[in-house]
Amino acid sequence: MASDRPQGAEGRRGGPLIVTEDEQLLDDLLRLCAAAGTEPEVCHGVPERRGGWESAPLILVGDDAAPRLVGVARRRGVLLVGRDQDDPGVWQTAVELGADHVLRLPDAEPWLVDRIADAAEGVGRPALTVGVVGGRGGAGASTLACALAVTAARAGRRTMLIDGDPLGGGLDVLLGGEQADGRRWPDFASSRGRVAGGALEESLPWLHQLRVLSWDRGDSVVIPAEAMRAVLAAARRRGGVVVVDLPRRVDDAVVEALAQLDLGLLVVPAELRAVAAANRVAASVGMVLRDLRAVVRGPYASGLDEQWVANALGLPLAGELPVEPGLLEAQEAGAPPGSAPRGPLARFCTAFWDQALTGGLTGGALS
Repeated sequence: MASDRPQGAEGRRGGPLIVTEDEQLLDDLLRLCAAAGTEPEVCHGVPERRGGWESAPLILVGDDAAPRLVGVARRRGVLLVGRDQDDPGVWQTAVELGADHVLRLPDAEPWLVDRIADAAEGVGRPALTVGVVGGRGGAGASTLACALAVTAARAGRRTMLIDGDPLGGGLDVLLGGEQADGRRWPDFASSRGRVAGGALEESLPWLHQLRVLSWDRGDSVVIPAEAMRAVLAAARRRGGVVVVDLPRRVDDAVVEALAQLDLGLLVVPAELRAVAAANRVAASVGMVLRDLRAVVRGPYASGLDEQWVANALGLPLAGELPVEPGLLEAQEAGAPPGSAPRGPLARFCTAFWDQALTGGLTGGALS
């Protein structure tokens, strides 16, 4: 698996440490750990095994046990949990313990389940998430999305490519993997709440050193907004990069996808009708996504250049999408977009990732 993380950082880290003698509170915390898909260690005080306090990914301290732990080594990831909503002394205890948060059940249960699951998964820095949308039909957005994903994976980055357009024919087809084993979007249509990032990643087809979530060849399935939110959140928690190919229409599910993007790329052919169509797409997408940039594709109509197109759209210019001779022939032979490391498309994508991942996309276009 291509990964940005050091060796040994993969997999689940184990459950949290629970410190309490309150049987009712312990039952509640065990139930929440089960909901998060992890098994905790339970103690009445500081663990006797060496390093137990320091190595736990998360520590849940019952308010009954907190006074006994005052003076223990301070660390991040300590949560003070109880049920008494009116105990004024709990805040002083939290300060003395060095707790990150004070939680009161049952109100804090949904938030706490997410924190437990995050800790068990070893969640670090979220993935840089980039969306690609066409200014008009046939603009080349899916080609660019695939090339970005293939290029990122070839560079050794953990990469996931998500097909957000149910009418686009399937990105697995564009990658030559329509027969590959793994789950497709219809399997996630009923997803609600939290989806485990590791389980999502392991369930998807593995193509060209990246994971792909695409559509099957069956009847069109509507993906609810809740499912889109849950799946994209799980993908982002795995780190690395996530590329999302988006449709031009903006429905509830697309709004959820746009809300989780760090950056959007609007692919626009350099012709007047395409610019007019892209203006409408940019207006809809821009209502949700703050950082939307233009990628202009030639050939150019008379009097147009890439900067003119970007200015007409009122968007920063991310760059000019180069023409790659023989691209269609290569795809028919099973080579996905961006697979030729020295090709113009791969060089464009490499330059994009070099700037995006180092914070270099602050307004200048790719050269």
